[in-house]
Amino acid sequence: MDRRAFLTAQRKKRKVELPAAGARTQSGLNVYSGAWTRNEVQHLLKRTMFGSTRADLLHFTSLSMNQAVDELLTPVAALPDPPLNDYSSEMGDPNVPAGTTWVNDLTADEDLNDARRESFKKWWTGVMLSQDRSIREKLTLFWADHFGTETNTINISKFVYQHNDLLRRDCLGNFRTLVKDVTIDPGMLIYLNGYLNSASAPDENYGRELMELFTLGKGPSVVYNEEDVRRVARVLTGWRINPADGTVYFDPANHDTGNKTFSAYFNATILTGRTGADGALETDDLIDMLFAKEETSKYICRCIYRWFVYYEIDEAAETNVIEPLAAVFRTSGYDIHAVLDTLLRSEHFFDTLNQGCLIKSPVDHVIGCMREFGVVIPPVATEYEDTYMMWSYLRNWETSMGQNIGDPPDVSGWPAYYQEPSFHELWINHDTLPKRNQFTDIMLWNGFTRNMKTLQIDTIAFTKTLPNPGDPNALVEDALSVIYRVPLSDAAKLSIKQNILLSGQTQDYYWTNAWNGYLVDESNETATAIISNRLKTLYQYLMNLSEYQLS
Repeated sequence: MDRRAFLTAQRKKRKVELPAAGARTQSGLNVYSGAWTRNEVQHLLKRTMFGSTRADLLHFTSLSMNQAVDELLTPVAALPDPPLNDYSSEMGDPNVPAGTTWVNDLTADEDLNDARRESFKKWWTGVMLSQDRSIREKLTLFWADHFGTETNTINISKFVYQHNDLLRRDCLGNFRTLVKDVTIDPGMLIYLNGYLNSASAPDENYGRELMELFTLGKGPSVVYNEEDVRRVARVLTGWRINPADGTVYFDPANHDTGNKTFSAYFNATILTGRTGADGALETDDLIDMLFAKEETSKYICRCIYRWFVYYEIDEAAETNVIEPLAAVFRTSGYDIHAVLDTLLRSEHFFDTLNQGCLIKSPVDHVIGCMREFGVVIPPVATEYEDTYMMWSYLRNWETSMGQNIGDPPDVSGWPAYYQEPSFHELWINHDTLPKRNQFTDIMLWNGFTRNMKTLQIDTIAFTKTLPNPGDPNALVEDALSVIYRVPLSDAAKLSIKQNILLSGQTQDYYWTNAWNGYLVDESNETATAIISNRLKTLYQYLMNLSEYQLS
């Protein structure tokens, strides 16, 4: 299919001021002072959370813009409980009883690690489903993409969980600290061979990605060379993992103690070789050198921009947004919170041209759908096996649509976030779009059943949460205000109302009478079926339109 045509299909034209020639938009980082309506709230929530429920909308609409951003950037909920042993019915675990957590048990057993890695992926899906009203979970996935690792390569389930937990804990903190923590994280040490890096055989894998993907990026202004990569590898020699308990330690015997002289790009910086336990401090010296380059702040701000604002960065966006945002990053001492605080309050973030213009990722599509429709999942505290199975069902849908959490294609992450020129358009193709529609169709009509418990959208329950469901015009408008980010034309809404809610009739009372008749006696199966079928058809149609795929 033509993905570019998909992006503009059936979209209502908006009245916007045209930017200067060669620029998509000229807005910058001045604090947004425009209207603060449901539209702006929806834009903010859809970009910072996985979906936004009607309750979320009502809550944040009652706040000011500044209060809303403050809350989103200040998580108050406790960190999620760790994943559980949900696999005992299929295989035994000698050290971890069923229904208890395995994250503190280090094992080399391949079968157990396979089962636990699956448990982790199910659990992570559940964590995103139950996110609090903050940006924390969206940022955790962002950093998991930025510091791309693959669970199948790390293999050790304890390290897989620890890596994810690290990203969640550090997600809004200091980026320099995050880079250091990731550098000596056991999962990353395994993934990019850091634990094998020694003075006698320097391994360049992590050093190369540290510069190319994690800090400096690539581009005409980034001109480190292969010798620099080798010198970074030498700096990082000596980090090891204790096989007995999984802790990371520094082994001076494996560290290259010689001086490392870098290229002119790094101003011929010399990192003085250190001996003994002080050899570990060379890692900090290296990070200091990388962070002294302005390219690091600019590159990270571009990555954040593409996730939360828009995929294309033209000259105007670079000048008006990226460069001043990078300056904020540097001035703050590389504080992630400061960057997001500035960006999310800015005129540019709320610019009309930056609204409804990103294709949802598979995770956004699946998790957002479940959250916005209020789909009920059994409580993990009492029914963990059924809960994990339902999380697994949703995770498998995300994978089939192209986003296998925990296992991006490679260290670069998912191509939709970096592959020019298509970027997010890569989420949509002849295989994945039908699967997106199939998923929402199944969730509406049949659901997924396990042990007499069904994972399914309750269309009547959702519709009851709307302000005036007996009015078909209000119903369509209010439903769209929850699940859509782009407007439908009045003609389209009229057609939807008449052909679905009114069953081809023209008078609104055909729906109003049906709805009120159901409310009189909700146990009446015939009345319930009439209402349910029309609502399922309505939401199916709305979620199969191209507009639903946009955030």
